[in-house]
Amino acid sequence: MTPPAPAELIPGDSLVIGTGRTRRFVGREHGAGVSYFFVDNEPGEGPGLHWHPYAETWVVLDGVARIRIGEQTLVARPGDTATVPAGVWHGFTNAGEGRLRVLCIHASDVIIQTWAE
Repeated sequence: MTPPAPAELIPGDSLVIGTGRTRRFVGREHGAGVSYFFVDNEPGEGPGLHWHPYAETWVVLDGVARIRIGEQTLVARPGDTATVPAGVWHGFTNAGEGRLRVLCIHASDVIIQTWAE
């Protein structure tokens, strides 16, 4: 039997994208079967329409998210969870007055995104 790999702690600062507060975790780089974005956006900010070849699940931690899934629009608040199936166009926007913090879990060890524009 192969002994388990040692536990790994990934500092949040090492996952930050560019100069913003959003973090990207690519599971394959750390032996995990899932990936995620930890999004921290100001009002009006959010990713444009895109899709993935796998499902994505959002957990709203703080703020209000307006989530577009296909032709449907949902409004999610802290504690709410929403999921989009593979291949469906989606995006979200911070619809509140404060910051939006949302965990975007990708059911894949890599992040694959196809953008509408």
